[in-house]
Amino acid sequence: MKILSVFFFAFTALAAATSKPHPQDPLANAKKVPWERLEIDKALLLILDLQVGLFQLARDFDHTLYYRNMMAHAALGKIFDIPVVMTTSAQQGPNGPLPKEILEMYPDAPLIQRNGQVSAWDNEDFRKAIKATNRTQIIVGGIVTDVCTTFLALALRQEGYSVWANVEASGTTTPLIRDISNDQMRNAGVNVVSLFYIVCDLMKNWNFTPGAATILPWLDQYYPAYGMLARGHAAAVKNGTIIPGEIELISGADGKLELEN
Repeated sequence: MKILSVFFFAFTALAAATSKPHPQDPLANAKKVPWERLEIDKALLLILDLQVGLFQLARDFDHTLYYRNMMAHAALGKIFDIPVVMTTSAQQGPNGPLPKEILEMYPDAPLIQRNGQVSAWDNEDFRKAIKATNRTQIIVGGIVTDVCTTFLALALRQEGYSVWANVEASGTTTPLIRDISNDQMRNAGVNVVSLFYIVCDLMKNWNFTPGAATILPWLDQYYPAYGMLARGHAAAVKNGTIIPGEIELISGADGKLELEN
């Protein structure tokens, strides 16, 4: 019996050593973190180190576009009336303050000025400000992506928060650094998403409040691609004129409109 036991264990060890490893499921991490919808009554907006001095480090974006992205990120708190917490790093040094336009949006929101802590979560006042909101879904964007945004996003995930990293509101020095940082956050269950994703998921339905009447002017200011779509539709309906060549773009071969099943 003892000889059989030794043979069995030897055979098991040999089989384990020679067997081919199972390929890793590329969706393994995603399965651990099922899709979660953003909810207005659970969401909190973080304005993280979007400082005038750090702005020059956001080189993976065109600066004009990135400035618009920063302002749009900050304005999410206004359009959806969700709590906002702001923080800066070494504000008295080269990093500088937040843009005055953001400060003017939220004169009464907490502004935690950190002196030394690289990760905002390492600052006790910042942690208290987050916890005081009793919100569990955190929307964040910051400079730079690989440090400010990633460090905080990972810390928040470790604390059990759901995190949405606004990929358009975070900037860093190179596309390579941006991409590996977004991968690191994604692997930790952070939702790496766009501004329009955040807007649409919070809104849910164009007929809700805030709905089309409020959201469309906001998009026209901060997401002009969709604003121009709405403008073009409004102009076409208001003008009511079809020029030669247009009707064929929306009709069948018989010339009849195919707008309904």
